[in-house]
Amino acid sequence: MTAIQRRGRRIMMTPAELDAFLTEQRTCRVATVSPDGRPHVSALWFAWDGTSLWLYSLTRSRRWAELRRDPRLAVVVDAGEEYGELRGVELSGTAEFVGEAPRTGEHCPELAEPEALFARKNFGLDTMPHDGRHAWLRLTPDAVASWDFRKLSAL
Repeated sequence: MTAIQRRGRRIMMTPAELDAFLTEQRTCRVATVSPDGRPHVSALWFAWDGTSLWLYSLTRSRRWAELRRDPRLAVVVDAGEEYGELRGVELSGTAEFVGEAPRTGEHCPELAEPEALFARKNFGLDTMPHDGRHAWLRLTPDAVASWDFRKLSAL
């Protein structure tokens, strides 16, 4: 077990690598807990502000209902096709609901930065379009694990 942990530390992303990876990636997998205790995983687009992961979720989704009941979640962002290319980040913590739900564009200074990041990254727009069906979740992670198997060739 110790050897795996040592290797794990060597393939873990540096803070700068982690920040760049989360800034460039678009899709994450969000794991929530169903009322019967089983995990539920779904894909979402996200924005990373350097501290928190911002998720724009449908408010009438199973994910939203589960997080309202139990705000614990884990998120994985990963990339790579071949084994030696695999890299990713797992973030876990508690979801925070930010702004009105559903989001219609009501003034909310806390959402200015994540909405600008999300709109540019995912829509190529300067301002966030609001459809009255989605709302914001913020995950400021309690735990982060990362890996970059491309570093294995250097070991």
